[in-house]
Amino acid sequence: MSGERTTYYITTPIYYADSDLHIGHAYCTVAADALARFNRLRGRRTFFLTGTDEHGQKIEEKARSLGKEPLALVDEVVARILPLWERLGISYDDFIRTTEPRHEAVVQAVFKRLHDQGDIYKAQYEGWYCTPCETFWLERQLGPEGRCPDCGREVRLLKEESYFFRLSKYQDRLLEYIDRNPDFIQPPGRRNEMVSFVRQGLEDLCVTRTTFDWGVPVPFDPDHVVYVWIDALTNYISALGYLSDDPGKRELFETFWPADVHLVGKEIMRFHAVIWPILLMALGLPLPKRVYGHGWLVLDGGKMSKSKGNIIDPHLLMDKYGVDAVRYFLLREIPFGADGRYSEASLVERVNVDLANDLGNLLNRTLTMVEKYCGGVVPAPSPEADDRSLEGLLADVGPRVARAMDDLQIPPALETIWELVDLGNRYIEENAPWNLARDPAKRDRLDTVLYNLLEALRAVAQLLIPFLRETPGRIWAQLGLGGDPAEVRWDEITGWGRLPPGTRVAKGQPLFPRIDPEAALGRGEGE
Repeated sequence: MSGERTTYYITTPIYYADSDLHIGHAYCTVAADALARFNRLRGRRTFFLTGTDEHGQKIEEKARSLGKEPLALVDEVVARILPLWERLGISYDDFIRTTEPRHEAVVQAVFKRLHDQGDIYKAQYEGWYCTPCETFWLERQLGPEGRCPDCGREVRLLKEESYFFRLSKYQDRLLEYIDRNPDFIQPPGRRNEMVSFVRQGLEDLCVTRTTFDWGVPVPFDPDHVVYVWIDALTNYISALGYLSDDPGKRELFETFWPADVHLVGKEIMRFHAVIWPILLMALGLPLPKRVYGHGWLVLDGGKMSKSKGNIIDPHLLMDKYGVDAVRYFLLREIPFGADGRYSEASLVERVNVDLANDLGNLLNRTLTMVEKYCGGVVPAPSPEADDRSLEGLLADVGPRVARAMDDLQIPPALETIWELVDLGNRYIEENAPWNLARDPAKRDRLDTVLYNLLEALRAVAQLLIPFLRETPGRIWAQLGLGGDPAEVRWDEITGWGRLPPGTRVAKGQPLFPRIDPEAALGRGEGE
């Protein structure tokens, strides 16, 4: 993708407000946050949207079972989500709730417009419905034993008067668009799945319900509420002020739409890669540039779910290992777009190997030598030095990380940064500063070696800004630098010689103390 883009709009799915979020949900949001932070460093005007999907039969039934009003239930859930996002350092620009008047007004306006132009009509619905997934199914689409093909639960046979959206009308147009825009649905495996689904034939979509009332009322027929997925998908434009009379809000929509990427779980690709683009086509709006379906974070027993009792609470992991350890594991361990396997033992290994041994050790050893051989002051490199190994790699690392992030390849971006960390550790062994310090004639060489290490660490701290919340600032402070390491453009990070000689370093506590696997996991669990 072109690096000339000046704006960037990224969204996560708005999470369904019926339970606490687990580490799998955190994975998607942390990934979106890394992309948003990276694009801000690129100097792009960035808008990062997340939020909660709060309507639907499932919410109403759960609230009733608890003796609560639906709004009270979703208020409680949001009150738990927001502190989690704060603790993880999620830098969203807007958090939208589908119960907000600004959103409901857009949903009603969109519904009326589609009805007035003939794309929505009233008829009788008879078919199968999965309440947990809030999904309609045809008989031929049901899974084994007539269950929901997505979650495996029982489905209900519904018979009710409904409004329908002419999804079938746009089938060929959508296939043509996907064919002309191969990057629209990613990764390629997801695109192939969606194309196959559409080619099987699209039925018109039931878009209202009458058997419950926890939803957005149809403006001209209030006995009907809008189908939760039409309601939810509209958040991507309602948050930008679509159809607003406020010039400032309209400017937001004009600046950021179409979205650069909708980042979603693979289980909801059909809604985002079929229903949503067709809805936009009917409205005459441009389609998002990419819909990217990431995989699941799975355990040995399969996908995490509350029903299986295998939920991993991110708060407990952060209590135990820290926010950056959790963020790093999620961003580095899991192949983006594919399923990733979670185990606490893998997290501990990543912390020990990458963060403690590689990065933490590089910083600690370098600052120890600067204190011992240079009185704790950044030395000036020799102008005659011809050693350019770290400088040359840094010049190559920056563009490669940028390309990886533009292509949504987050683990390879971190791997590339770690090439600089690894070279720094090898550079110490190859140059043996402790030996240089014994020979006064090699003082210039010693100063150059230590400066090069410090300058590489300065660059690593800034390269890590999109990925880690606390570590860049901690490295920055130990290098003796003031201000915010993020107050720099991406292309400035890789310029060599930005660390001023004469700066007094301030060696602190180790970034990531090594974790004893047996103590953390229990004897045998880390094997």
